[in-house]
Amino acid sequence: MIRTLDLRGQAVDYRRVVPRAPMDVEQAVERVRPICAGVAERGQAALREFSEQFDGCVPASFRVPAEAITAAERELTPELRTAVLESIRRRRAVAEVEARAELRRAEPAPGAVVESRAIAVDRVGLYVPGGLAPLASSVLMNVVPAQVAGVPSIAVASPPQAEFDALPHPTILAVCALLGVSEVYAVGGAQAIAMFAHGVPGLCEPVNLVTGPGNIYVVAAKRLLRGLVGIDSEAGPTEIAILADDTADPRFVAADLISQAEHDPLAGAVLVTDSPELAEAVRTELEPQVAATRHAERIRAALAGQQSAIVLVDDLDQGIDVVNAYAAEHLEIHTRDAKAVAGRVRNAGAIFVGPWSPVSLGDYSAGSTHVLPTAGCACHSSGLNVNSFLKHVHVIDYSRQALLDVADAVEAFAQAENLPAHGAAVTVRRQESRPARPTDARPTDARPTDARPTDDARPGSRPAESTR
Repeated sequence: MIRTLDLRGQAVDYRRVVPRAPMDVEQAVERVRPICAGVAERGQAALREFSEQFDGCVPASFRVPAEAITAAERELTPELRTAVLESIRRRRAVAEVEARAELRRAEPAPGAVVESRAIAVDRVGLYVPGGLAPLASSVLMNVVPAQVAGVPSIAVASPPQAEFDALPHPTILAVCALLGVSEVYAVGGAQAIAMFAHGVPGLCEPVNLVTGPGNIYVVAAKRLLRGLVGIDSEAGPTEIAILADDTADPRFVAADLISQAEHDPLAGAVLVTDSPELAEAVRTELEPQVAATRHAERIRAALAGQQSAIVLVDDLDQGIDVVNAYAAEHLEIHTRDAKAVAGRVRNAGAIFVGPWSPVSLGDYSAGSTHVLPTAGCACHSSGLNVNSFLKHVHVIDYSRQALLDVADAVEAFAQAENLPAHGAAVTVRRQESRPARPTDARPTDARPTDARPTDDARPGSRPAESTR
């Protein structure tokens, strides 16, 4: 059901050999290009066409009526309502910690103050998948950090479902209601990203930022429209890596591999271990556990794919090197002193420490984000969090003396870059305390006697050409 990759005794570039799901985003970009152009040019007419083509249904209104959102909340079972509210509470508690910061104010010299202001983006479009699994949990994972960041305008889009009168899945609508989000669209796929990026007259105003996971066509639309609109990441199929030694419980390891394989036939499930005995025990556990699940066919496809494997290593040190090279979206640590081992991991979207922190906990109720980098991007990117919705703006406030203290340095840099007017903007301020000359008099010398000669350092000099 799952292949073995034996790296024992091998000194190779692990980034080149670790299992990966095939994902040709560039090819998908060409497929979504006409979809995005159609939405930009034809608005709701294009949305109707693509909804019929890709979703098999067309909603009476692409904006979900308020009464449908309210009704979905009323129909939640008490158990699910309690579960959702607890997940929201925990995610908000963690997000509020993310939002806290030490004093963002530096004074690199007396009277020289630079502050970093965190400003929320004005409007975000949050995408929630509705394909093989309607990810209602992704609603709160997107909305809560945006709300804590202070985003004033939040819109959600999720594909229409034929079985629900061409509305998004009712649990998705119910979570929106519990979070106070009333702007919800029954639009899916690349056309939803195009709607958010371009806006649709009479329906949806354009947004500044699009976040949320989706299939390869959603990813391709994000790549195509990036620049017109900000994006969080290009998230691909989900993946789990488990680093385990001979102390791990094979039942737990097998169950956790299966839990992520359940998402998608392209989901990656990777076990890295220095224990051949554990590897064999996990392989033995997989068969009966998979057979007992609802989505056995999908799980078998994922576990048998090239993106999944049991990876044998010589020891824990090599295992850590392998998981750092893999940079998994989700990484579980099932070893002796798991917390210390987790501290040695540099590349992972989220790290789950010990046998009592399975990935499925993070998917719903740990309080952590489950919108995470995939396909090795955890080596340079973070999961969705409060900072994803903030712009950081430096506010510079120097006194006159603080500027004069660094004037020589600024002027020297300006000369080195052949941008004399940059230096002149500082040089002119050296004269600030001198009597002003008549406006029609040409100054004989705009430089102080201690200033270095320049080609052109007079006030009002035309700047050199620059890309700045």
